[in-house]
Parts: sequence; C-alpha cells; structure tokens
Amino acid sequence: MIVVLLIVSYIVGTIPFGLIIAKARGVDLREVGSGNTGATNVLRTVGKKEAVFALTGDMMKGAFAVALVKVAGYGDPFAGLAGLFAVIGHDYPLFLRFRGGKGVATSIGALLVYAPYVGLFTVLIWLAVVFVSRYSSLGALAAFTLLPLNMIVFEKDTTSLYLSIVFTLLIYVKHRENIRRLLQGKEPRVGQKKNN
Repeated sequence: MIVVLLIVSYIVGTIPFGLIIAKARGVDLREVGSGNTGATNVLRTVGKKEAVFALTGDMMKGAFAVALVKVAGYGDPFAGLAGLFAVIGHDYPLFLRFRGGKGVATSIGALLVYAPYVGLFTVLIWLAVVFVSRYSSLGALAAFTLLPLNMIVFEKDTTSLYLSIVFTLLIYVKHRENIRRLLQGKEPRVGQKKNN
C-alpha cells in the first residue's frame, strides 16, 4: 500500500499548476523566462496574481502527499518520503519530459505538514533573505542550507535529518544555473522581468 501511496505522491507532484495557469493567459512557461514551470517563472513572465496561485498549488502538492500518508496510518518517515516523492514529481514530471520546477514551494508545503516548526522557519528564512537581497533563488538556497540544522533542533531524529539533507540536495541540483548567475552577478531579482 505504501508503494501505491508514494506513486500517487509522485503523480500529484507532477501536476504543473504554473504551466496550467500560464497557459490560461496564453503563455507557455517552457518557452519563456527560465523555461521551468514553477511560480518564480510565472511571476516573471505572467504576473503576480498568477504567481500566487501557482505558488499555492505547488505548496498544496507537497502538503497533500504528506497528509495522505499520515491519514493512511503510516508513520512520519513514510510521510516525509511521500513529500519527497511529490517534490521529485514537481522537479522531474514524467509527462513533461522531466522538465519541471525547482521544488521550493512543494518542499515547503511538505515540510509544513511533516514538521510544522521546521517548515515555518524555512519559510521565514526564505522570506527574510528575499526581502533583503531581492533574489528568490538566494532565499531558497539559504533556507534549505539551514534546513538540516533546523531539523536537528526541532525534530531530533536521524530519519528527519536524512530526509532534510535530500530535500536540500534537490534544491541545490535544481538551482545550479541560479548559483552560476548569482556568482556572475547576472541573476534577475524579484519583480525584474527576465528576457525571453
């Protein structure tokens, strides 16, 4: 049964809310901006309202996956794994040739249900860094760099620590180009339109 639930979590993660919302506005996210289907690209290429909807939808995917496994009666390790599968589905959606988003919102949604205090601190760190720097990618990298430490402080179990490390590694893998642009001073700031 848990295998079925993990597969469902992955499939839920593949739902491209950003792509669907942008398509409704006549924009194909895969052809504009960064080319990914996440909320940040929606913000840069479509608009703020649409980005909020995309962000909410992406967060709900992670939250739903974790809640589904918890309601089914499985323990926290499996619930965290389900959240991870939802993030993988978002990052590498089978039905979009594995071209998805970067997993920040879906990861946060999963964390808020799996470990609420850790999820809340992750959101606060992300928002604080974005507010100061105006770089969404830097906020995500900072928040998830500190995720394993926050997990040690609030959860104090080895499984949660291992899960948090995998979440962080996925964020870094999906932000490779952002890291390169940050180092080169070419990363667009929040609210700045990125050339198509």
